[in-house]
Amino acid sequence: MHTPFWRLGWRTLWRDLRSGELRLLIVAVTLAVAALSAVGFFADRLQGGLQRDARQLLGGDAVVSSDNPTPAAFLAQAQGLGLQTVGTLTLATMGRADDAQGGASKLVALKAVVPGYPLRGSLRISEVADVADEKAAHATRDIPAPGTAWVDPSLLESLDLKIGDSLLLGDSRLRITQTIVTEPDRGGGFMSFSPRVMVNQSDMAATGLVQPASRVNYRFAVAGADPAVQRYVQWATEEVKKPDSHGVRIESLETGRPEMRQTLDRANKFLNLVALLSALLSAVAVALAARGFAANHLDDCAMLRVLGLSQRTIALSYAFEFALVGIFASALGVAIGYGVHNLFVLLLAGLVDSSLPAATLWPAALGMGMGLTLLFAFGLPPVLQLAAVPPLRVIRRDVGGLKPASVGVLGLGVLGFAALLLAASSDITLGLIAVGGFAAAVLVFAGLGWVAVKLLRRSVNEATAPRWLVLATRQVSARPAYAVVQISALAVGLLALILLVLLRTDLIQSWRQATPPDAPNRFVINVMPDQAADFQKNLATAGVKNYDWYPMFRGRLVAVNGAAVSPENYVDDRAKRLLDREFNLSYSATRPPHNPLVAGRWTPEEKGAVSVEEGIAKSLNLKLGDSLRFDIGGVQSDAKITSLRKVDWGSMRANFFVIYPVGQMAEVPVTFLGAFKAPATKGFDNQLVRQFPNITAVDLSSTLGQLQRVLDQVIRAVEFLFGFTLAAGLVVLFAAITATREERAREFAIMRALGAPGSLLRQVQRAELAGVGLLAGFLASLVAVAVGWALTRFVFEFEWHGSLWVPLFGAIAGALLALAAGWWGLRDVLRRPVVETLRRATA
Repeated sequence: MHTPFWRLGWRTLWRDLRSGELRLLIVAVTLAVAALSAVGFFADRLQGGLQRDARQLLGGDAVVSSDNPTPAAFLAQAQGLGLQTVGTLTLATMGRADDAQGGASKLVALKAVVPGYPLRGSLRISEVADVADEKAAHATRDIPAPGTAWVDPSLLESLDLKIGDSLLLGDSRLRITQTIVTEPDRGGGFMSFSPRVMVNQSDMAATGLVQPASRVNYRFAVAGADPAVQRYVQWATEEVKKPDSHGVRIESLETGRPEMRQTLDRANKFLNLVALLSALLSAVAVALAARGFAANHLDDCAMLRVLGLSQRTIALSYAFEFALVGIFASALGVAIGYGVHNLFVLLLAGLVDSSLPAATLWPAALGMGMGLTLLFAFGLPPVLQLAAVPPLRVIRRDVGGLKPASVGVLGLGVLGFAALLLAASSDITLGLIAVGGFAAAVLVFAGLGWVAVKLLRRSVNEATAPRWLVLATRQVSARPAYAVVQISALAVGLLALILLVLLRTDLIQSWRQATPPDAPNRFVINVMPDQAADFQKNLATAGVKNYDWYPMFRGRLVAVNGAAVSPENYVDDRAKRLLDREFNLSYSATRPPHNPLVAGRWTPEEKGAVSVEEGIAKSLNLKLGDSLRFDIGGVQSDAKITSLRKVDWGSMRANFFVIYPVGQMAEVPVTFLGAFKAPATKGFDNQLVRQFPNITAVDLSSTLGQLQRVLDQVIRAVEFLFGFTLAAGLVVLFAAITATREERAREFAIMRALGAPGSLLRQVQRAELAGVGLLAGFLASLVAVAVGWALTRFVFEFEWHGSLWVPLFGAIAGALLALAAGWWGLRDVLRRPVVETLRRATA
């Protein structure tokens, strides 16, 4: 018999497709590739969009930001390289309405621009106040004319103004002519919380706002050919490292949206975790389905050997068949993943630009490679054993059974699969915990499953136990290897589902806690000590009960452990910036409840002590016991670090780098800072500013609303992809339950032939499935708690809320899911005629 292997493989492929024997393999591979491809396409396009829009987000190809007018050397270097340049300045100030129009005032972020702004991107403006009216908005390369101002629509609402009215800034009066719909280089930072007012730079002198002590940010943007820009950035980077370059920074895209970065990073990691777990579950399903596929083809291969077909031809034919199946399932998964990633873009509309650039071929190539590796690593080893089936099996069914796969072949495939998963994870810690955790979990499940099976037979007294329980116990203990495989496979599937449910719950809870319904939406600074009591009384009268209230003063760190420190003592850029400016300091005898301690002890009223935020301690190489010296308005203050605090800077709460744990510091001049949720009373802000005209009030309502919309969008995307892992977990459960279907059918047929009623056998089947599911769910829950703790601590960095009830609920869920999968996958076992089953067993 000299049939080419490819022809034999093609024939067996069509036959197996028609019989449905490849269905489970195709579904498992498709799910894994679809999940990985969806995340891959989304991340690839998002990265491409960020690279495309980086220059627009900066307003140029590079930006020099400084606290004083841009040094002449930076201007001269840009001109020498032939670059286009534009300079802008921004500062926070109070904008006011005319007294005839109510005289309301509000903190605004004032930006003064010159012709040519912005160098990259464009402004979108409108002549109406309604930002939802897209038809009225249009792009422009113009800037405000002298004597006019463009403003955010929210400012018009706050000051009860309209287009054409006057806005008072300092000593000048400007006419509002346009509203700003989109400002490409707005970025983040404190001033971005306030409504924007954009004016012509020629009007700044008349306002009188820029004084020697004013806190002004000067931005010098450059644009031009890439080589020239790169040379300029290299030169500027070296220049800002010089000792005399104080307060000068080179900005990049990474500084653009810090308020969103932690949420998006966590969401991206969770999406990657979901994809990884889907692939890991699919690997288990493929291994189980492939073994069942091989067991069903033992007799066919024995007959082919009798007809003279060589082992090499048989092996190549099945490899060819699996290659075709892998290509088809992987291509289908890539196609589904591409469609799903478009749904991500829709779900995250507004957070990511729907006009992202086209994806590259990398996610598709990774998906195809993952699908083929998955099939060849876990599916092909048991199938290749078919080539070694002896011809004698045609007359003797007890020979030529499947053996454990070669450790070398399986190990090589697993290593390749793990390497691809680590590459796809985009986070080495996440990949190692997920892949390593699952590998360790499989060993734990197998070991404990083996022990449980051995103990099971001894724990059931056959003389007193119900008959169905005795038979179920015998069923399990008679096939210990099958029982261990089944328990391990079920536990792996349940581990992924339980882990994702726990992480999803805590992840969403951590996001929600960042912006709870009662989160402060107002920050008030510069409240004088003699105003503190009246201000707090005013809040109480307005119905504001819970609020942050802290004294605030400024100080510069000048020495650590008695040695003078300066920016030149540190290499880290953040450390240099911290030492180049004053800190906002505070004191409180009570530790802020939203600042948990990570080291040391907070002792109320401890003199000469300070509590330091752990992030700044890491940047400045500080530790418990170090002595710090601050220059506070010319007064030297020495204190020892007695505790380190964890601060969530995205929590919308009042936070400080350094806090003295005392109730009073009479020797330092202070003002007070308040953070509270403003009442819905109309005119509350204006009334507050009128009564306390010296305060600076920051309205965070729009920022909070934006953050909450972002969270809702990210949560929808996370829950959507969660469905992939749920489907992959159910496929594993189904594969694990049906892996021993033929063996169960033969055993039940023999018992039925010996007179066992169907009701008894149904009880036996349910008891066996429930017991295996109960044990698998309990083991999976224990491991899920451990892996979940590791992921939340080292990857997602939020608080872990493990519960002692998880193992109980996991065991119950495991039993119910095993019963459901058994009902669906084994429903024909008890219905099949006894004669037909026995004929199959002896055919």
